[in-house]
Amino acid sequence: MLSRVACSHPIQTVVIVAVLASSTYIGLLEESLFDASRSVRQADWSCLAEGSRVLRTGPDTAWKWQSVDPEMPVTPDAEHLALLTLVFPESLSNDAPLTAPMVHTVPIPQNLSITPLPPTSNSLTTYSQDSALAFSIPYSHAPEFLAVAQEIPDETPNQETRETEHGHEKKKWIMKAARVHTRSSVARWFQNTWTEFLDLIKNAETVDIVIMLLGYLSMHLTFVSLFLSMRRMGSNFWLGTLTIFSSVFAFLFGLIITTKLGVPISMVLLSEGLPFLVVTIGFEKNIVLTRAVLSHAIEHRKPENTKKRTSDTGIIQYAIQAAIKEKGYDIVRDYIIEIAILIAGAASGVQGGLQQFCFLAAWILVFDCILLFSFYTAILSIKLEINRIKRHVEMRRALEDDGVSHRVAESVAKNNDSKDVPSTSLFGRQVRGSSVPKFKGIMVTGFVLVNLINVCTIPFRNTVTMNSLSTLARGLSGVMTTPPVDPFKVASNGLDSILSAAQAHENPTVVTVLTPIKYELEYPSIHYALPALKSVDDDMGDFPVGGRMVGGILKSLEDPILSKWIVVALAISVSLNGYLFNAARWGIKDPNLPDHPVDRNDLQQAEQFNDPGQAVLPLGEFMPPLPPDNAPDLDDPPEPKAPEEGRSVAELDTMLAEKRVHEMTDAEVVALSLCGKIPGYALEKNLKDCTRAVRVRRSVISRTKATSELTSNLERSKLPYHNYNWSQVLGACCENVIGYLPLPVGVAGPIVIDGQSYFIPMATTEGVLVASTSRGCKAINYGGGAVTVLTADGMTRGPCVSFETLERTGAAKIWLDSEEGQNMMKKAFNSTSRFARLQTMKTAIAGTNLYIRFKTTTGDAMGMNMISKGVEHALNVMMNEGFEDMLIVTISGNYCTDKKPAAINWIDGRGKSVVAEAIIPGDVVSKVLKTDVDTLVDMNISKNMIGSAMAGSVGGFNAHAANVVAAMFLATGQDPAQVVESANCITIMKNLRGSLQISVSMPSIEVGTLGGGTMLEPQSAMLDLLGVRGSHLGNAGDNSRRLARVIAAAVLAGELSLCSALAAGHLVRAHMAHNRSAPTTRSNTPALAQTPTGLSMMGMTSPAAAGRR
Repeated sequence: MLSRVACSHPIQTVVIVAVLASSTYIGLLEESLFDASRSVRQADWSCLAEGSRVLRTGPDTAWKWQSVDPEMPVTPDAEHLALLTLVFPESLSNDAPLTAPMVHTVPIPQNLSITPLPPTSNSLTTYSQDSALAFSIPYSHAPEFLAVAQEIPDETPNQETRETEHGHEKKKWIMKAARVHTRSSVARWFQNTWTEFLDLIKNAETVDIVIMLLGYLSMHLTFVSLFLSMRRMGSNFWLGTLTIFSSVFAFLFGLIITTKLGVPISMVLLSEGLPFLVVTIGFEKNIVLTRAVLSHAIEHRKPENTKKRTSDTGIIQYAIQAAIKEKGYDIVRDYIIEIAILIAGAASGVQGGLQQFCFLAAWILVFDCILLFSFYTAILSIKLEINRIKRHVEMRRALEDDGVSHRVAESVAKNNDSKDVPSTSLFGRQVRGSSVPKFKGIMVTGFVLVNLINVCTIPFRNTVTMNSLSTLARGLSGVMTTPPVDPFKVASNGLDSILSAAQAHENPTVVTVLTPIKYELEYPSIHYALPALKSVDDDMGDFPVGGRMVGGILKSLEDPILSKWIVVALAISVSLNGYLFNAARWGIKDPNLPDHPVDRNDLQQAEQFNDPGQAVLPLGEFMPPLPPDNAPDLDDPPEPKAPEEGRSVAELDTMLAEKRVHEMTDAEVVALSLCGKIPGYALEKNLKDCTRAVRVRRSVISRTKATSELTSNLERSKLPYHNYNWSQVLGACCENVIGYLPLPVGVAGPIVIDGQSYFIPMATTEGVLVASTSRGCKAINYGGGAVTVLTADGMTRGPCVSFETLERTGAAKIWLDSEEGQNMMKKAFNSTSRFARLQTMKTAIAGTNLYIRFKTTTGDAMGMNMISKGVEHALNVMMNEGFEDMLIVTISGNYCTDKKPAAINWIDGRGKSVVAEAIIPGDVVSKVLKTDVDTLVDMNISKNMIGSAMAGSVGGFNAHAANVVAAMFLATGQDPAQVVESANCITIMKNLRGSLQISVSMPSIEVGTLGGGTMLEPQSAMLDLLGVRGSHLGNAGDNSRRLARVIAAAVLAGELSLCSALAAGHLVRAHMAHNRSAPTTRSNTPALAQTPTGLSMMGMTSPAAAGRR
């Protein structure tokens, strides 16, 4: 339920969660940073004694130090001492010598008994260059001593003095806790923070430091692993970043709940525990959910039979819900187990912060689970929506690069989108392209304003300590408590001295070890400077409410944490808004807008339907209405209602000039077309209805006088034209359309190719071809399937250029073959397309003609138009690089070579070069193929090798590769003319330890999954059957390469089956059985019906055999 709401309203979900997280952050700041009563530590005894530890020694403890409860009263026989450590930072620095005070310089009242103790050093003292003094004093006298010891004179000789209004003053060692908290700088805040961090390091064991370093290193490696995992799923930055944001929000929610429940949490505890929590829990759940969602969005489609709520739930929502249904139980189960373990830790009673941290971690995981199925689910929904828009635009651009018009490319890209998610919709709502960035801008602006309002109201809630940055340095008391000091790290030498004295006098002793008291060397006038900030009433009393609001805003922005948070939030908001704005800007333009205005000169030069001299009517004469069709098409759109009286020629000319042809009747349009006033190619544009244009064109051709003897029946012929998406054909696949030819499509297989099963679509009118290929697939599957290797991928174009002399031709060839020429041409060629990338150039000279064979990758498009554009630009650049005398003879000089048999394609390859192999066990050869391995090997050598060589074949060393290639080309929308070179194939068979090893090598398979006939809906459906429709989402070109592998494997199955039939002598019988038609015609000869041997695949038998049953 939660995820369904989140993916249905992703923007609202993200904004609500972000606002709540920001409010939580503001609440933590307000309750901790701006509460002076809890956060400001002063130089009084109660503050300085925070975090102290009480130790006891005596005969009852065997004269060993034992920690006792500070609340426990001290027995009368025990002496109670306070152990004080005064720390003087950087007092031993070589760069700026600052002599630390000696014991005698410390002001000690005469009535107090104070004993100096040896100070305790640690492993970092050498690096920190701090000095310290340690004293033991009766506990009751400690407050008086500390009050006197707030200032210690500095006896450094020749020290500088400072002129003040009260005279000259020198620097003194002054207790930092006694400093007046004036308006501080960011540098001061960082300095204090760094000092506290060093204190923490100094008081830590080396092993603890190493463990923490390993913990933080592991945490950052976890972050790196998260981004690498998201990158493998197609997101370089955003998904990984937003996953971390989701976890940070969960941390904020868990932290405020924990503090509200009164559980003390210190920054030390957080810094020590969070790295290990991140490493232990990790982001695996986010990665698993993301992978499942993207898998369902890419690999699966919404069930076609789902009728319930089809208008409300799109592919994106379906993918998210399906992924949660698949992985949600496992994810929630893991969360429950982890939370249960943390609850056990919180209830364990183990001291040292484990209880508190487990309590906090359990709440973090609770909110992390909630946010995973709400906030992060909404993020995934937005990501899929942006991917859909980008995929739409990339496909449109790829088609435009391949030479398809913008209107057709837009139409194909729209049809490529999910049918239940309109291309002009965002999250299921109809919007204009301009509405998307406005909507994003409103959302981001609202988010920023809410944060600003929250921040700006803080000064009015508590203004006294607004600018106390030293408060920041001293602690988040609601989120941070003073950790107890480790007495043996701070004062081990002093404790040893006290223990020796107590043991010598056999006097039980209780010692309170205070946290080290820090001093700083400063001028007293600076140290005790009066606060520069007045109350809000005094400071802003003269201003109205609006002025006080503006002042509060400006003062709030001066805070170091708040200002940086706002800057970071603004930067992220701007980046996100720009990203979404670009995604929307890439979006959908109006497909009805023409790319270029129609040129009337081109219209006048267009070919006429018939002789205009025979069709021109006298001026003012009425045109008789055409007779109605004998068999009207019920599926056709309604024809405009004819006027009661026929329109005159002048009226029709006026309507034509006003572009109101679509308001005419079919008869009137036909008459104008026969007059030559409406070109045939302009019918679709003028009528604004492709199906009606096809119907009118059929009528015009039927009535064309020059061909009426042959074409008069076209209008009522059985050539279908209705129920077809002609918008995909117009301007892309065919011109002067009069209908379409239904072609039978069968599927062979299934066949296992590279570990994945496929059904092979084949469009053919040759009987037995599909059944034969299926038999080969069956035999290959018994052997474990086919294995394919792609050896090359590069479409070619070979222009011809010419020079006046052979010397200049040779110079051009040398320059093109040089590194400089290669780099120059590659740069020029690659600049013309985002997909075309020049690989190599091969040159050849014939006289003064220079032939250049460009070989380039073209993404998932077949790419001939894309290459032609790049070649033309590269040659123009070449002319500007010292070859101004070059003449471009033709862009295509037959050196490609396209749609013609050529040895260069066979040798160097063109398109995709694929090798497919299968190993069939010997018993499968005998049972399924009805022959044996040796017979097949011998037959292959005699037929495909020797026979083809005797015929002088080039690339034809196979049985019938073109049969399978042509059938698959027709089924998948490839260029049928390119079967010539795509069917280049050599079939090799070997006896491999009793098994048949068969392979086909096809160096020039020219296919694409984008553009051309692949845009048509039936052909697109067949590409969907193979899972290769359109452009690959992750790596451009993978879909077309996979299609080439499938074609090669299908050819392998066809070769295996046909060669087996030839070896067993079944070919003629199979064709005679399967290809018999019911009526006998002049093109066939009656023959006895026989059941084909070995073609029982998929339950196929001859009609005659079926009748005898």
